Amino acid sequence: MARLLVLALTLCGVFTLAAFTDTFVESLSFASYFSDHMVLQKSPESAVLWGYGREGRLVTVSLSGPVHQKTSPATVTGGVWQVTLEPVEAGGPYSVTASVQGSVLALTLTDVLFGDVWLCGGQSNMAFKTDQIFNASEELALAQTYPHVRPFMASLKMSNTELIDLIQVQLPWTVPTAGSVAEFSAVCWLFGRYMHDILKYPVGLVESCWGGTPVEAWSSARALEKCGLQQSTDGTSSRKKNAWERNSVLWNSMIHPLLKMTIKGAIWYQGESNSMYHQDEYKCSFPAMVDDWRTAFHEGSGGQTASDFPFGFVQLSTFQKGSTGDAFPNIRWHQTADMGYVPNPLMPRTFMAVAMDLPDETSPFGTIHPRYKRDVAHRLTLGARAVAYNEKNVHFQGPFPKEILSSGRHVNITYDQTVSVTRSINAFEVCCSGIQAPCGPQSLWVPAPVKQLSPTTVQLCSIFCPIADKVVAVRYAWRDWPCDFKACSIYSAGGLLPAPPFLSECCPGNQNHTL
Repeated sequence: MARLLVLALTLCGVFTLAAFTDTFVESLSFASYFSDHMVLQKSPESAVLWGYGREGRLVTVSLSGPVHQKTSPATVTGGVWQVTLEPVEAGGPYSVTASVQGSVLALTLTDVLFGDVWLCGGQSNMAFKTDQIFNASEELALAQTYPHVRPFMASLKMSNTELIDLIQVQLPWTVPTAGSVAEFSAVCWLFGRYMHDILKYPVGLVESCWGGTPVEAWSSARALEKCGLQQSTDGTSSRKKNAWERNSVLWNSMIHPLLKMTIKGAIWYQGESNSMYHQDEYKCSFPAMVDDWRTAFHEGSGGQTASDFPFGFVQLSTFQKGSTGDAFPNIRWHQTADMGYVPNPLMPRTFMAVAMDLPDETSPFGTIHPRYKRDVAHRLTLGARAVAYNEKNVHFQGPFPKEILSSGRHVNITYDQTVSVTRSINAFEVCCSGIQAPCGPQSLWVPAPVKQLSPTTVQLCSIFCPIADKVVAVRYAWRDWPCDFKACSIYSAGGLLPAPPFLSECCPGNQNHTL
């Protein structure tokens, strides 16, 4: 049949036989994550498109829809072509066509939108599916009413070397349906849906996460080296319990292939695995991963993705009720580079959703997987609005101490905002001067009852310290399971946002300590 087509077109003068034969062996394709229904990053950034072709050929990309444009030809080098569009305002739909110069070969993507693209990464609580949350049926019924929130999911694949493209796509870009959203990350979907309600333009969501994985698997060798977690000669970390715990194997296969993509920002839910693995190093490894991703996406997109793109994350929720271990509290603290809050000087342009007040004791998926993902996504949305979109007067941070005064048998803590206080005997703990100094997470801590002195100040009574001792450190909510559902001791005014946990030295005597 092909030979008859060649002969017919040649006899009709459409092509010479040589030209048609050259076209017939031509090759052209987009990279794996380009497809119909996709979302490309809107202006002021520019979208990068790339794919594969015959060496030395010239590839041009044209855009048709509300506006039209055509790129300059890009030469296929090393089997790969790449072009950068001029900035396009939010909207669509568009058709995107890649064609080979001097050939009839062309590929067209249809129903392409321009908006903001967010990458969603982490482990099982990010992978937690929408059909598993509370009121899932209600949420899934809404899916089709958000046709401009488009999900995409990378397949779970590993690699010992950095790849330029995904090994496999689990869910191509799609117009959302109840079925597709049911299998998609709940936190990612809800964040995108809530942001669409605010932004009123398309949102693209890229899910790339894997349950049970530590931060080392998602980090490049460069990032790990900064924290003394370099790869060994066989490319593995010091522990080999699971294949996906090897250093960089998911960075290589599920993040590195996305670096050419222009993105607005990323959200992240991970840390549970590091409560049992390289726990102390997490205060370095997590911020280092964030910094490295920012640099890599900026360079990979030719400068289109911001070098400091906004990065939001979920501070760990709960796991074991009644646990006296410090693993989860330590990771929560390390998630902030041991500063207790974000953004901070070590983690600029970051935002955090505190989740320790969202326990789910009866979760059929285990207590480590709470079903309250709507609250998590809502809190992330507040952070994104303030940090990523520079909205003014968006309250996105819970109360945090700005001054601690120790005087005799009392400690006064002044917060950076008005607080709503529920009296508690053990939400706060103090470390006394005679008990295993210097005080740290492993010291013996004693409970300190709390009462409110003013709209911004609470007072702790160190009645459990020996009479001769003075308070030398204070901590708050330093337990795996610090409170029941939305029932922690300190919230912002009106009970909107929980105060994050903190650990601070406290100057003995009548002296101030400013955090």
